[in-house]
Amino acid sequence: MNDWQKNQKNDDERRNIIVLYFICIVLTVGIFLIDLSIPLGVAGGVPYLMVILLTLWLPSYKNTILPAFICSLLTILGFYFSPPGGEMWKVLTNRGLALFAIWTTAFVVVQKKSMDIEQEKHMSEIKILQGLLPICASCKKIRDGSGKWNEIEVYIKDRSEADFSHGICPDCLKKLYPEIASKQNNPARS
Repeated sequence: MNDWQKNQKNDDERRNIIVLYFICIVLTVGIFLIDLSIPLGVAGGVPYLMVILLTLWLPSYKNTILPAFICSLLTILGFYFSPPGGEMWKVLTNRGLALFAIWTTAFVVVQKKSMDIEQEKHMSEIKILQGLLPICASCKKIRDGSGKWNEIEVYIKDRSEADFSHGICPDCLKKLYPEIASKQNNPARS
């Protein structure tokens, strides 16, 4: 990817983040206005969960915590400024459940973002071998970019996270150590 493509990708990501912020703000204001227009007995704070879930696509966990605080504050303000209605214990229960749902959702979103960051960190540490590897047909050494021939174990270990343990396959055991191979095949002969 060349510099122009990287810059274009960064510009697209910034534009998407700005659009997402705008959607979150419009949605938050819209939910608050609806909450102010409906009677208190209705759980007007629950739709704020959409705002919290939208923050999944924002880059930092801080972009989830701030909207959770704002949505909580608006849920509480909705209690004071919405038209009267419903029994007070139901109104308080609905508002309490809305706050609980907002913070539970925020916690889950933050956890998901943390896991994504960890996974991204681990993925950046993984080394992948790809392309054609020039390997000797006889001794199985691999030629590196400088033309030097390396043992396959050294080559792979230097370029990946792989480690090796050695053993002998049955075919090589027969070829290299026929007396041991025959004892393994016929334990009665020994």
